[in-house]
Amino acid sequence: MTSDPINWEDMVVVGRIARPHGLRGHVIVNPETDFVDERFRPGADVWVRPASGERRLTIVAARIQGGRPVIAFDGLSRIEDVEAMSGLELRIPEDALQPLESGHYYEHQLVGCRVETMEGVPVGPVVRVEGGAGGSRLVVNGRHGEVLIPLAVDICVDIDVAAKRIRIDPPEGLLELNVK
Repeated sequence: MTSDPINWEDMVVVGRIARPHGLRGHVIVNPETDFVDERFRPGADVWVRPASGERRLTIVAARIQGGRPVIAFDGLSRIEDVEAMSGLELRIPEDALQPLESGHYYEHQLVGCRVETMEGVPVGPVVRVEGGAGGSRLVVNGRHGEVLIPLAVDICVDIDVAAKRIRIDPPEGLLELNVK
C-alpha cells in the first residue's frame, strides 16, 4: 500500500468492499460500475479511505463469483489485513473513467445538475440517480419535495453536463405529483 496526494472528493466511486473472503486477504466487492472487468483487474489501482487516510491499493488477483468481484491487494495477504475494510468505498480518479458514447453519462455527472423545463422554469437540482428494471430516473429536490423524472430522451431533451443543466419536456402532471 502506498499513499498518494489525491483529492478524495474529486474521485469517483466504482465499488464498495462488502466483506473479507477466505483467509488470504481477498475481499468481495459490490461494484458500482458498468465496467467491472476493467475496474477490478490485476494491475488496476483503486483508492480507499480508512481512518488513517486515503491509500492507493493495487489489485493483484481478481475473479467474478456470484456476480461480484473477489479481489486481492498487493501487500494484504491475510484476513487480518482486510477485516476492517468492510464498507469502504473504492474510488478512482475521474480522468481514469472510460469514455462513453454520445448521449450516455456517468451518474456522478448528473448529480448537481439543475433541472428546468424547456420554458426555463426551474425544477430543482438532481440529488441522485436511481436505477432499476424499469430504467433510470433523476431524483430532483423540487420546491415541494422530491420529484422523480424518468431519464428518457423524450423527457430529458437536453443534457449539458459541462453547464450542469438538464432541460426537460415533462408529460402533463409529472411535476405536480409531489405538490401537497
